[in-house]
Amino acid sequence: MSEPLSGSPADQAGPPRFYTPQPNGRVRPTSPHLQIWRWHVTMLGSILHRITGSGLVGGAVLVALWLGALAFGPESYDTFVGLAGSPLGLIVWFALSLAGFYHLASGVRHLIWDTGAGLSPRGASTLTTVTLVFTVVATLAFWGWLFASGKVTL
Repeated sequence: MSEPLSGSPADQAGPPRFYTPQPNGRVRPTSPHLQIWRWHVTMLGSILHRITGSGLVGGAVLVALWLGALAFGPESYDTFVGLAGSPLGLIVWFALSLAGFYHLASGVRHLIWDTGAGLSPRGASTLTTVTLVFTVVATLAFWGWLFASGKVTL
């Protein structure tokens, strides 16, 4: 069993830095956080995966609003399409497509990790970097195609 670092918590002026006294008297390391970890690309990948997942929930709400506007008739639908096609609306759709491509690529990265491949620090960093590059390239290609085909205009 683990023992306190030096005697009981009463003998200490306070727990050592990055350690927390537990109710049973043992002193345990505090859960790692940004203050004690060196920043690396896989941290960014993890954070972005959570952010894009949450953002895609907002995208699902927009799709539900689009279907609602479609159900309420041509006037409602025209209003929605007008807002969605405005410069601000296009920024929102661009951000959602960026989030979608990132979350897709990040999910594939996690599937690769689930096989046991790419788990070394270098392999994990490489897969995360590939995920980020794919996200930017796929998003720009998708929007380039939308503008080139005339489906989206400013």
